[in-house]
Amino acid sequence: MKAIRRFSVRTVLPEPIAALGDLASNLRWSWHPPTRDLFERIDPKRWVKVRKDPVRLLSALSPQELADLAASDEFVAAVSAAKADLDTYLTEPRWFQAWAQEVQGGAPRAIAYFSPEFGITEVLPQYSGGLGILAGDHLKTASDLGVPIVGVGLFYKTGYFKQSLNRDGWQQETYPVLDPDGLPLSLLREESGEPCVITLDLPGGRELRAHVLRAQVGRVPLLLLDSDVPGNDEAARNITNRLYGGGGEQRLQQEMLLGIGGVRALRLWSRLTGAPDPDVYHTNEGHAGFLGVERIRELTAKAGLTFDEALEAVRAATVFTTHTPVPAGIDRFGADLIQLHFGGDNAVSGVPVDRLLELGAEDYPGGQSGMFNMAVMGLRLGQRANAVSQLHGVVSREMFDGLWPGFDDDEVPITSITNGVHAPTWVDRRVYELAAKHLGTTDIERDNAWDRISDVPRDAIWATKREMRLQLVQEARRRTKSSWKKRGASPAELGWVNDILDPDVLTIGFARRVPTYKRLTLMLRDPARLKRLLLDPERPIQLVIAGKSHPADETGKQLIQQMVRFADDPEIRHRIVFLPNYDIAMAQYLYPGCDVWLNNPLRPFEACGTSGMKAALNGGLNLSILDGWWDEWFDGENGWAIPTADGVEDPERRDDIEAAALYDLIENSVAPRFYDVDADGLPQNWLSMTVHTLQTLGPKVLASRMVRDYTIQLYGPAARAGWALNGTTFKGARELAAYKAKVKAAWNAVHVDHVESSGVSDSPQIGDTLHVNAYVSLGGLSPDDVDVQVVHGQAHDSDDLSDVEVESLSFVESYEGGRHHFAGDFALSRTGSFGYTVRILPKHAGLASTSELGLVVNA
Repeated sequence: MKAIRRFSVRTVLPEPIAALGDLASNLRWSWHPPTRDLFERIDPKRWVKVRKDPVRLLSALSPQELADLAASDEFVAAVSAAKADLDTYLTEPRWFQAWAQEVQGGAPRAIAYFSPEFGITEVLPQYSGGLGILAGDHLKTASDLGVPIVGVGLFYKTGYFKQSLNRDGWQQETYPVLDPDGLPLSLLREESGEPCVITLDLPGGRELRAHVLRAQVGRVPLLLLDSDVPGNDEAARNITNRLYGGGGEQRLQQEMLLGIGGVRALRLWSRLTGAPDPDVYHTNEGHAGFLGVERIRELTAKAGLTFDEALEAVRAATVFTTHTPVPAGIDRFGADLIQLHFGGDNAVSGVPVDRLLELGAEDYPGGQSGMFNMAVMGLRLGQRANAVSQLHGVVSREMFDGLWPGFDDDEVPITSITNGVHAPTWVDRRVYELAAKHLGTTDIERDNAWDRISDVPRDAIWATKREMRLQLVQEARRRTKSSWKKRGASPAELGWVNDILDPDVLTIGFARRVPTYKRLTLMLRDPARLKRLLLDPERPIQLVIAGKSHPADETGKQLIQQMVRFADDPEIRHRIVFLPNYDIAMAQYLYPGCDVWLNNPLRPFEACGTSGMKAALNGGLNLSILDGWWDEWFDGENGWAIPTADGVEDPERRDDIEAAALYDLIENSVAPRFYDVDADGLPQNWLSMTVHTLQTLGPKVLASRMVRDYTIQLYGPAARAGWALNGTTFKGARELAAYKAKVKAAWNAVHVDHVESSGVSDSPQIGDTLHVNAYVSLGGLSPDDVDVQVVHGQAHDSDDLSDVEVESLSFVESYEGGRHHFAGDFALSRTGSFGYTVRILPKHAGLASTSELGLVVNA
């Protein structure tokens, strides 16, 4: 018999312990062990049964149990102390407040952070992989630093999916329905008590309605829009049913709700709470790009700006982060679908559909006519853009260079801020206890204790690592037994599971999403050799593997099946396990318990990757292809770099070469160092690498470094640029739009007429001064409208310049016919082949980079 309706009845807490409700509803508990300890002491067994979810735990308690807790003076005091600690955390000045008082030009009052997924805690499963985990770490770290961020996303009724395996090792997906009332969420309501409603127009006269749910992530509110509400038809209710579910039209409508609806949710939030409207809008990947369209609509309607003027006002305060290193990872829609949703009867006031289509058009060499590209729109709507590692920046500048024709890739205005991870979420508490005992602190960053890690006794580090390895072994046994039962095995067949893995064997972890380029099965290229490594009598290894494939990715599912079938072999199944349903909860065992973290993507297709960062903070060593973050921070002593067969075009041969290199490293470097122990049983060389890793990588891989970088390098400049354009009359936006229109109209008449140089002999030497005169035609532009530059550097046989430097020339005089003379001097500062050229660029205080307009005239 099935219920026709389901809802959650919330617990009413007795007044003495009412603060438990506040502690449970603020997700700070997910990274604050003392708060979790408080809930665990209520009922340790039930705490495990409800999967360490405070909301579920409180709902499971009877009125009598609650009354007993309220009658305990000791427990009431503990609740009061925990609430006081939370209140202090939420209100005391932190890093951002100190920075804001000192930064020149002012700091943003509020920053909106849009993302299609957020991985905060396994209790709130609104994430699929790295993008969501990063977003969750970004919010948690912003809270810790006091950065005034508000998150904006969608609430997916069935989340991503839960993964299990069938008897044949094939991935199975289930979609448990999530009840918002049973989660740490609150529904935004009007003063009347009615739920707040966000509305969007859809084709065919339909209306999309959405409620707004709020999760509190420490100091940071996270607003999640939910379309499963009364008043919507069935299709509209299902728009937020699944993360990355559905086809083109449903995905487009999800992204419209995220972007357009998200801005409207922010306005609602400000109206209800008095919170300031954001000064900066951060688009975490292209999915939320339509937020710019909504802000343009607002400005044309409320401030009387033209589309072009509103576009400048919006761009100045927008930050766009790209996460994909492959064009196939970008959402693209047919122009006809955009026309259907934003044209005709659905036209957006102030946003002509032809201008909207221009924002996402692939109108560059290699682009596809008739396609609307969300990342391209994100770049055109964001004056500041970044990739998520240094190497990914190189890849992104090359991938999108068609948007800035005439510029070398290194001048494409996409910078890099390498990702980081939120240590309190991912570092095992045993590591913190070790630091507290031997370093006198659990906040190594604040107390600048990285250099003192070498003071921690080696035997204590090794003992702690074994405890975490044992913890992983026990969890892997539990999960493997559960998985085999779901695959149809009876308890009588599963006695072998009690002996899988060994807490004293070198443990290598591999866990991630399973697209082809991440190469889950690279380690299976030579199964016989892998078996020998697993079963080596002197230096065995063991592998703990996990990962989900997108439900529509049949190739990814086949890779998982290959891995599972290999791991099912009775000869080796005690040394290798595949654990289904990789999520935050599993990860918090994996990273601490692994000695080595394996990552073998096809270079350069890993944008950043953060799992290895989490392993490093738990004393693990990385064994990785030089891709993503590892490319910039591998130093030869903090792990191992798997050689890549760059330039080998045959993918099968390339995989064979790189798999052989992986086997060689494990057999000849990794395992020997792990098992090389002294008389006290300590692997001193291994522990030296561990200490070095913590000292050198620790400060770099933290999300606190990342969020500070975003704040200083992107949020602050974006806020100040927005203020400069968005005054009461929007004079700056109007002037910048007029300038751009003038420059674009006149640019065909701009050219370099003649360049001459003097001041150096036929045998120039370092220190000689070169004098350059440039005579240029500017058409209807004035000398103040442009920057005439000398670009000089190393000249190659092809006359291409590299390692360039740029010098601006000074205006000298004007002549008839729009001709002008510019000149300047610069000293020769390098030996070898030298070359230079002259170019003309637009120049305006409102431009964030010389290449922003994509206009350049070279001599």
